[in-house]
Amino acid sequence: MNKSGAHTVTEFVLLGFPGHWEIQILFFSLFLTVYILTLMGNGAIVCAVRWDQRLHTPMYILLGNFAFLEIWYITSTVPSMLENFLSETKTISFAGCFLQFYFFTSLSTTEVYFLCIMAYDRYLAICHPLHYPTKMTLQHCYTLMSVCWVLGFLSYSLSTVQLSQLTFCGPNIIDHFLCDMDPLMALSCAPAPATEILFYILSSLIIILTMLYILGSYILLLRAVLQVPSAAGQRKAFSTCGSHLAVVCLFFGSLMIMYVSPTSENSGEVQKIITLFYSVVTPFLNPMIYSLRNKEMKAALRKVMGFTSE
Repeated sequence: MNKSGAHTVTEFVLLGFPGHWEIQILFFSLFLTVYILTLMGNGAIVCAVRWDQRLHTPMYILLGNFAFLEIWYITSTVPSMLENFLSETKTISFAGCFLQFYFFTSLSTTEVYFLCIMAYDRYLAICHPLHYPTKMTLQHCYTLMSVCWVLGFLSYSLSTVQLSQLTFCGPNIIDHFLCDMDPLMALSCAPAPATEILFYILSSLIIILTMLYILGSYILLLRAVLQVPSAAGQRKAFSTCGSHLAVVCLFFGSLMIMYVSPTSENSGEVQKIITLFYSVVTPFLNPMIYSLRNKEMKAALRKVMGFTSE
């Protein structure tokens, strides 16, 4: 194979989850079910926020946009996984691989930023309730959401371009179910430490700083909750915050294992399982954790689906 020519590899092979045909069909059915349920859960939230005037407040608009984001986030990986389960060649084009890498990293970064402004919104609502209506206006809410989307899609644009400009002259087999930094760097013909260092420094800064901000917001929020005289109010707040923090820890914990701590010692199968947590499991759980347990959201969903005459 010619090692001097750039991009001699025109396609990659995504091994995904190897196994016999029966195992592939089982995986296909499982991930298709999770994908459909995720689309239905998040889609219902988007529709409820869009059609119920009572939910046109900053908190619910944030939840609706977050659900919209989750739909695209899981769509950046699962449809190609489903196709891969039924494919004999399991190939993805050179351009398709880097497009998937860009959209997957951009959407996951946008989700990280969204979790920050959702934590900020809850902090204002609980710790500064009197100032909340003036500080978190609809205009301010839309501005924050726009910043999240723009920053999310700008954050890894340079890294994607740098990665796509590397020379790939074979082999072209990726032991993963998606195109990610580590497996792609392993296939590069020549080492590119600057590209790799830039990516992991950026990832570490984004993940650690946003995680510290979210944890700090919830610590302040919980401190305010402890001052609530009602025991029932405390239990409800702790239950809500605890479930939110559980999902945040699952999401950020798996991100940190993949992009902050060294992953070279982890086997390919371990990396796939870790990636599943933040790419498939959290989008599946988030509607139940953030919205479907909410009384106002459940009432809006019943109205949208025609279960009430209100």
